[in-house]
Order: sequence, then C-alpha cells, then structure tokens
Amino acid sequence: MLPSRRLLYTLAVSARALKPPTTPIRTMSAIAATTNTVANKDGAYVRHAAKHRTDAVEAEAGRYHLHVALACPWAAGALSMLYLKGLEDAISLSIVHPTWQRTRPDDPEDQHCGWVYRAPGDAPLSNPLGHGSYDCDDALIPDPTGAASIRDVYAKAGDASGPFTTPALFDKKTGKLVSNESMDILKLLNSAFDKVAKHPEREFYPSDLAGDLQTLNDELVYPNVNNGVYRCGFAKSQKAYDAAVAGLFEALEDLDKRLASQRFLGGDKFSWLDLRLYHTLVRFDPVYVVYFKTNVKRIADYPNLVNFVRDVYQSVEPVRRATNIKHIKMHYYTSHPALNTYGIIPASMGPDLEAEHGRGAADGVYFTH
Repeated sequence: MLPSRRLLYTLAVSARALKPPTTPIRTMSAIAATTNTVANKDGAYVRHAAKHRTDAVEAEAGRYHLHVALACPWAAGALSMLYLKGLEDAISLSIVHPTWQRTRPDDPEDQHCGWVYRAPGDAPLSNPLGHGSYDCDDALIPDPTGAASIRDVYAKAGDASGPFTTPALFDKKTGKLVSNESMDILKLLNSAFDKVAKHPEREFYPSDLAGDLQTLNDELVYPNVNNGVYRCGFAKSQKAYDAAVAGLFEALEDLDKRLASQRFLGGDKFSWLDLRLYHTLVRFDPVYVVYFKTNVKRIADYPNLVNFVRDVYQSVEPVRRATNIKHIKMHYYTSHPALNTYGIIPASMGPDLEAEHGRGAADGVYFTH
C-alpha cells in the first residue's frame, strides 16, 4: 500500500534541516531573474534560456522525479506527456501549490517568491502581500525529499541562482537536475523511457512531419502564442505590449484558419505541437484575456480554435488529466501582486470544455510506431 500524501509530507519535514545554504535574493532585478519575468531596456519580456539541459538519460524505473506546477503550461505539457506514455509508475512526481510564497520566509531580506510545496489539507495560503485565502487541495503532492520549494530543489542540485522554474526533471541517483527545459523534457518522455513505459508504441514526434512541425513551432506557435501571451502580460512599455499583442492575434487568426481544414496541426493525429498549443489556449480565456491583457478576442470567438481545445480535452484523456483550471486561475491571479494586489480570482472558467466539438471520435488520435 502506498503511503498517503500527508504521511509523505510529515516524513519529509525532518529532511529540511539538510537544505544547503543559499544566497539571499534581495533586489527587484534579482527577483525578476529568479522568477523568469525579466524585461529588457525597451520594456519587452525576455525569457531566460534553460540552464539545465540534456538529450539523453539512462532509462531506469524509479530513478527520476518530475517537479510540476499544474498552473504552468510548460509543466502541464510535461505531465501530459508522462501520462500519455504511461510513465506514472516509472517516474515519480510532485505537484506544488499554485500560489507563490516567500521561499525564505525566515530571512526578512530575501524577497524571492516562487513555487512551494504543501500537503492536501494544510492551512490555506495568502498571496505574497498577505491577501486572500487559497486552499491546499487534493491535487497537491509534496516532495518526498523534504524540499519546501522548487528553489530548495535547485539549491540541493547546486543551483542557487535560478530561475527556479517548472517543469524540472531530477535524477535521484546523482542528485542532479537533468533538465528544466520543457522542450527537452517532452522529447525525453516521448522516447527515452520507452523500455519502462506502458505505451511505448505512442509516438508524438512523427518523423515524416518533423520538419514541418518544428518550423511551425519556431516561426509561429512558440514566439507568438506560447511565449507571446507572456510577452503581452509582462511587457513594461506600451510599444513592447503593442508589438506582442499584434503578433499574438495574427498567429491566432492563422491557426484558426489552419484548423478549419484539419483536425490537428500535423493532420489527423495528435502531436507534441498540438500539446504545446493546447496548454496555452486552455488558459487563454480564463486567465490571459484579463490578466495578460490579451483582449482583442477570446479563444471562444475562434470557432476552430475553441473546438480544437474541446477536442483535445475530450479525446486525449491524459491531457485532460493534466488540466486543472482551478490551479491555473489561482496561480496567475494570486502570485503577482504588481498585477493583482488583492489576489481576487475572477469568476469565469472559460469556454465549456465538455461542449460538442464536432471534430471526430476519440479513437485513433494517437500516433503509433
């Protein structure tokens, strides 16, 4: 019988004394750098390149651990791939609370806020200014090693400067971070663990579409949509925001037209690029329209995009399992006091994901060898 999450949390607390010393994070520029919210001199958002990367692992069941924030589109994508391949019994995972907290609460000079671990049933959290009450629900899975935060995970692996982001794939055998680059993690989960996967036959990087999908990602989906919403939301000048929002909605118009004549971005089968697009679009109406000021149109106003989201949610069960609208809304609306001082969470959950999509049956959506 597996131990309960509460027991895991209780046992893990004693390990926290083993945390290595870390450098306090005091200045606003340092805080931005460690939370990946930096803007350049023109006010344009600049995402940090991942520092921990690899394209190869030794596939051993029980050796690796995936740190996940259900609110984060990059981490939810990695979790989706873990579920899609049937790796739940081979790779352990932890899920953080969606509301950022002070990661060194005992150091008044260290102002860093980020992802923290809590157990189901713990006392509710407030936002970093002390406003609101955000519950610790049953979706949370504490870190079994005793890490109180994602920052602790990085520190234990020798990285005291961050950014302290999710997803993060950790090697329990070596004590190192294998990767915190979501694209690398997707590829590793897709094929590197096939000998310990329940569904090694599922292939989400089809070789015959590799070039086309990569080009579509590099030229349209990633810069203008996946990262485009962040370029809107974290812009610190009108010029930077205007450029980002124009590129975003040009891309959405393009994608809506593409999906008018094909079920998925690569044709009739679900691929890694559909996964990346879905996790941005499912967050768009409940969060980005308001929070990131992407309010030219909603995804609900694009008939093909909204039905694409519904199709993926209904037809690809592992992706639905990794979709948690409650965590998504709670994180964004409660973690950045500069954007939402009192942590008020708006009512809308976005379009009805269970509504009819008219795009085909669930059977046969997976790529296979």
